Amino acid sequence: MASTASTMKDLFARVGNVLHRGVVKGTGGRVGGTGFGMPVVILTTTGRKSGKQRTTMLTTPVHDDSRVVLVASYGGDDRNPSWFLNLRDNPDVELEMNGKKRTMRAHVASVDEKAELWPEVTSKYKGYAQYQTKTDRDIPLVILEPA
Repeated sequence: MASTASTMKDLFARVGNVLHRGVVKGTGGRVGGTGFGMPVVILTTTGRKSGKQRTTMLTTPVHDDSRVVLVASYGGDDRNPSWFLNLRDNPDVELEMNGKKRTMRAHVASVDEKAELWPEVTSKYKGYAQYQTKTDRDIPLVILEPA
């Protein structure tokens, strides 16, 4: 059974996600379109239990035309975020970035891919390195590539 603190964190994350998505969509990304100096993206996954479409607001520290890297940090929580569990089980996702939607395929970065990407990820936002010190869980990186 989830602790009260975990339940509250999950609730605040869901509410914050809905509010943030509304602001970004309502302003065409002019407000809330970046976070901590990184572009904000809207990730749509398929729920692993429900089969329903789920959307999440995330930042991407590393991105180009051929890939977008996401960090499944959940603020250093000991649990993986739900969006990560969803795309791990169903890697076909939709990504909206800079107002453009793309169908993409996700994979969890291998040990070698993470070793290559982690220094770049943490140079874009030092908070990711701090999150890793808060948990024994190895924070996964997810690589999205065009489907």
